[in-house]
Amino acid sequence: MTELAKSPPGRKEQRAGAYDSRPKHLSPLRRAQIPIISGAAYAFARMVGPTLRYEVLGWQHIDRVHNQNRRCVYSFWHQTIFLAMWWWRYRGVVAMTSANFDGQILGSALERLGFGITYGSSSRGGLRGLSVLATQLEQGHDVAFAADGPRGPRYIAKSGPLILARRSRCPIVGFHIFAEHAHTFEKAWDLFQLPRPFSRAVLVIGPPIEVPDETGRDGIERKQADLQCLLERARDTAESWFRLSPAEQERQRAIWNS
Repeated sequence: MTELAKSPPGRKEQRAGAYDSRPKHLSPLRRAQIPIISGAAYAFARMVGPTLRYEVLGWQHIDRVHNQNRRCVYSFWHQTIFLAMWWWRYRGVVAMTSANFDGQILGSALERLGFGITYGSSSRGGLRGLSVLATQLEQGHDVAFAADGPRGPRYIAKSGPLILARRSRCPIVGFHIFAEHAHTFEKAWDLFQLPRPFSRAVLVIGPPIEVPDETGRDGIERKQADLQCLLERARDTAESWFRLSPAEQERQRAIWNS
């Protein structure tokens, strides 16, 4: 799939339900702020999202997993959350986000776009979140969370996706999305990006990474290195895409679409 598109192929609107994910207790003022801020984020997404034009490389990897009656563990860098949540909106995907105030704002915005949400991080709450994601994979939902989230370091893949893939026997599908014209929040730990209206974007999807259930600690570390390499390659391709010559773009299409 290489043509410019505004939605994933074969979209059928789906909404994943809400799950018992036990977000952190917040003060009444903080709780009151969440729907206001997340509502503004949703409104911005509904305004800008339809104007974006995506070119997609590697979609056949997702089709291949789904054609085997399996689900995907989507993994990506935290920086790309906005572009990712718009592309996969209303697809019944369940996402994990941080249980803190910022994470609950993101979770509320994601729910408005049809995602199911579970809250967790690298703490014990993260283990509970992974358990919820494993259950949702068994029930037929794709799941997603940032490989370097929720607090970084930026562009360093953590072991969460590997542990979930081993437990669920579902493959990791890593990707990167880049918008040609976007505002980068330079002071944010993840260099978060918001696309400008009518921007072109490219979505680069890598081949699935399998993590057999007998994989031990050393094997997890090797698979983690594989995920790191894949996400770096996808980011390099995506971020250079709009500077490439037509001939080089065609060569990259052949590589990623093979």
